[in-house]
Amino acid sequence: MISYEEASPELKEIYDDIKKTLQLPFVLNWFKCQGSNPALLKGNWNKLKYTLMQGEVPNVLKQLILYNISKERGCEYCSHTYGFLADQKSSEISEAENFRATEKMTSPTMPVSYRTAIKVITRVALNPDQTSNDDFEELVAAGFSDTEIQELMAQADLANMLNTISEVSGIKINQELSETFQ
Repeated sequence: MISYEEASPELKEIYDDIKKTLQLPFVLNWFKCQGSNPALLKGNWNKLKYTLMQGEVPNVLKQLILYNISKERGCEYCSHTYGFLADQKSSEISEAENFRATEKMTSPTMPVSYRTAIKVITRVALNPDQTSNDDFEELVAAGFSDTEIQELMAQADLANMLNTISEVSGIKINQELSETFQ
């Protein structure tokens, strides 16, 4: 892993964009493990940035989808990271005191459309060969437009990329994040 302090000017520019976009004061280990190859990191960062941070689907829902897929796949790094990021945006779902979106994904507090999207996209990510027209119809029935459905489906692909790189790299949870889960 290449730390921020050890980074070349080119790499620092990418790291700075990551920190600014994710609103974090540090660089996540997932990015640092790719720091020795800035071209690869830049490509993966751009995919993540535009898939996760842009579009019509609320970012908190995208984070919850990444969290749930990662949890189901057993990817500890990604489930902790995206759980943390989703919970930071919990107030976008409910202003109830101590509300944590990751703990309420199946509760009535969570919008039905969110519960449907989390369920369907997790199923798609874990079993892409079993995806059917019924999955798309379920999302339409939940109120998602064609554009939003494309964004939701892209989260399945993104989660699989994130989980794969995390698992093959053997990266550990950032100390800054692990402290939030104690």
